[in-house]
Amino acid sequence: MPPQAPTTSEPAAPRPAPDGLADKFRAVSRRLRAQTAAALAPWDVTPAQARALGVLVRYGTVRLGALSEHLRIAPRSATEVVDALETRGLVERHPDPADRRATLVAPTPRGDEVAAAIRSARAAEAEEFFARLAPADRATLTRILDALLG
Repeated sequence: MPPQAPTTSEPAAPRPAPDGLADKFRAVSRRLRAQTAAALAPWDVTPAQARALGVLVRYGTVRLGALSEHLRIAPRSATEVVDALETRGLVERHPDPADRRATLVAPTPRGDEVAAAIRSARAAEAEEFFARLAPADRATLTRILDALLG
């Protein structure tokens, strides 16, 4: 019988609190993701599905490959997202008359309604999240994030 590791009644040392800028940024990002997931719960869609639905509402009918490019995900992942949205009656597939190998994806009328409701819910969620910042701080944060993205 192999020897067992000794046990100790000492609690594990606590992990250091996130105090670096990147750690704080990640903590805010996690909180935003959690709030987004909660905001999407009434429609039983994931954030990825909501993004795909938003792209389809914005651009209209697109090929599945174009949708994957807009979302910056693999075509196989786009297929899975569309499968889930189609199951919920939010999108529909059609053959592409210009290329019978390609599939077109379009939002259904219900998909348009759900996308509008999601946009409203996410805007309200964002407003609530950032409401604790003064207008000048919001403007500064916007400028900083633009600089980081640019």
